[in-house]
Order: sequence, then C-alpha cells, then structure tokens
Amino acid sequence: MAFPRRLFRPSNVVVLGLALVMMSRVAEVAARGKIYSLEPRRGLLQEAGVVDVTSFGAKANDPLFDNAQAFIEAWNAACKGPGPAKLVIPPGSYITGAVVFQGPCTSSPVTVEVQGTILALPDPSVYTNGDWFTIEMVDGIVFKGGVFDAQGQNLWQYNDCKSNPDCQHLPVSIHLNKAQNVAIDGVTSLNSMGFHVAMTFSSNITATKLNLTAPGDSPNTDGIHISTTSSVNISDSFISTGDDCLGIIQGASDISVTGIQCGPGHGISIGSLGKYPNEQDVRGVHVKNCTLTGTTNGVRIKTFPGKLQLEASDIVFEDIVMNNVANPILIDQYYGFHQKLSASRVKVHDVHFRNIRGTSASLVAVSLACSSLFPCEGIELADIDLSYTGRKPLPISASCTNAKPTFSGKQNPPSCALI
Repeated sequence: MAFPRRLFRPSNVVVLGLALVMMSRVAEVAARGKIYSLEPRRGLLQEAGVVDVTSFGAKANDPLFDNAQAFIEAWNAACKGPGPAKLVIPPGSYITGAVVFQGPCTSSPVTVEVQGTILALPDPSVYTNGDWFTIEMVDGIVFKGGVFDAQGQNLWQYNDCKSNPDCQHLPVSIHLNKAQNVAIDGVTSLNSMGFHVAMTFSSNITATKLNLTAPGDSPNTDGIHISTTSSVNISDSFISTGDDCLGIIQGASDISVTGIQCGPGHGISIGSLGKYPNEQDVRGVHVKNCTLTGTTNGVRIKTFPGKLQLEASDIVFEDIVMNNVANPILIDQYYGFHQKLSASRVKVHDVHFRNIRGTSASLVAVSLACSSLFPCEGIELADIDLSYTGRKPLPISASCTNAKPTFSGKQNPPSCALI
C-alpha cells in the first residue's frame, strides 16, 4: 500500500515527532502515578481529582467581584467526579455572597482546602437561605484550613439588638445541614454575622483546631450551635464570642467536647430547651478539660417554663477551669423569666459536675434552680473548688431549689441545702 506523499512533508514530520515526544512524556508521568487530565471547559491542564476555583473564574484580591458562582461551579465539578476529589481555594482574598456546597456526591471523600481568606459580602439581604456557606446533603467531606471573615462588625447594632428582630436572623457563617461523616480542621471564623458554625440534622462530625472569634458584645454570635445532630466530637479549639461558646440544643445526642478555650462569651450551654414545639431530648453530652475565662456563665443547662415536655440527661461536665467566671455552675429552669411564673416541663436528670475549680465573679457560684413540676434528679457535685474574685474577700455560696444533689470530695462553696 502506497502512502500519500503529503504525509512525508518536512513540516508534518516535525509535528509527528512532537506528538510522539508528548505521548512518551505522558506515559512517563503516568508510570510515576501522577495522571493529568485536560479540563474541557477551561482548557487547563490539572491533576485529576483536583479542582482549583480559579479554573472556574474565581478572582483573588478583587473587592468588586462576587466569587460565589465560581465556588459553586468548582464544587459541582469536584462533587461529581469518579473518586476522591479535592477543591482548592488558593492563597489570596475572595469576596463571596451565599455559597451552597450541595450533595449527594459521587466523589468521596471531597476535601475542601482553603489556603486563602474568604470575605463575606456585608449585606445580609443576599443570604436568602440564612447562611453564608452551606454544606448540605454531603456524605464524606473534609473542610481544611482558611480564614472566613464575615465582616459582621458592619452589621451589629449593640444598643438596640434586643428590640431588633433582625439580630435573631443574621446569616450563619458555616452551616452543616443533613451532612454525614464530616471533618472540619484548622478553620478560622472571624466576625460572624450570626452563629459561626451550625450543625443541624447531621451525624458523625469531627471538628478540631477551630478559631472562632467575635467581640464579646456582638449579638447572637454563638461559636458552635448543635441541634438534631448526633455523634459530634469537638476538640482543641479557641472560641471567643458574644454568645454561647457552644450551644447544645434540642435533638443533640452523643456529643463530646474536649480542650476548649472559651471566653469571652456566655459559656458552654445545654439549651435553651422547651421553647418551641416538637423539640427532642438532649442526651449523652460529655464536656471535659475546658477552660472558661471572663464568661457570663460557666457550664449551664437552661430551659424555658412552658407546656413542652422533654428531657436533658446523661450530661457530664468534668475537669473544667473557671477564670473569673460568673455563675460557674448553673441549672436555670426559669430561663428568660425574672419571676417564676410557671414551671418548666423539661426533665433534667443524670447530670454530673466533677472537678470544677478556679474563680467565680459571682457570690453564688453554684445555682441549681430546677423545675417545681419536674425536680432535677441524679445531680452530682464532686470536687468543686471555687473562690470569689471580688474586691472584698467575701464567702461564696451554693443554692439548690427543687434538687437533691449528691456531694463528694471537696466542696467550696459548701454544699447547698435543699430549699
């Protein structure tokens, strides 16, 4: 068979030679285990399974460009891959409005690696679903690093927040909703408009080395808010906010909290509970090796008076250090009411306060104000050692209402008597 003469023109021979060299190079790289693919939409050569947001139009350091759509498109590419995937947000500052990372995904796990700083558009009206970043219906995600600055300082209205309903509905910075098998590692959240991190209808979550920071007078900036979520492990994190460092709310179960530095803020709280219809029990909360500094409460359980009946049980607070903390140990079943108009129907039982020590900013260091309708049961106070930090060396006290706690080890303040 004769070949056409045009195949052997000098120019064609050069092209053919270059093609053979490229094929040889691809084979060599493949043999070393680094397969590359051509991304058809942008025409960029990138490592298979790694998605860079800049390949989808994200622009760093452009204060006028909203990167939300580029982030979402990059997520969709990573989510729908054939195997493990990584979404990379390179160094630089990126402005975004609302971003939704939605599953289900065919890739698993998906790693989101934030190397830069993400800044929120400081206009709450653009967050129509109530969140800045939403991770929803994803099974298997690792969220690593980065700084998320919601720029909430432009929105807070400290003086009239209690009378301003908008304060109750400011966007959550990072919201895990209907997510499973989630790891959050080394994330910094600054100046949240609302909660820093919220977990709802989710399970099997690990969060570690978080830095969640907002001024002490910023309204409703809870560090981590957990509800209708199970199997959560939070560790080795710094939380400084204008509300609860951790709020463990209705429907939370199997929650482990260790190594938290909390303050300023409102402390580490179970609840509030009993305010809304269809709330679920809280069970299995273990808070250990935490330090609270300058908070308005220490470790507490708070429930509303009302008609809703549920339980808070199997709760342990142990090895806790208090530094100038008001209300270090508190069960408040009349939360939100200065007068005890009606009894709470939330049953609090099997609660253990163990090895809690340090200093109290209030003269009543232990207050167990339980429901007259459902008195607290199974309350343990073991090895409590708290002293008052006021200018005068006054003795501190403990108060127990509708509770019969058991005592062991050191008791300072002295054991409270049943009232």
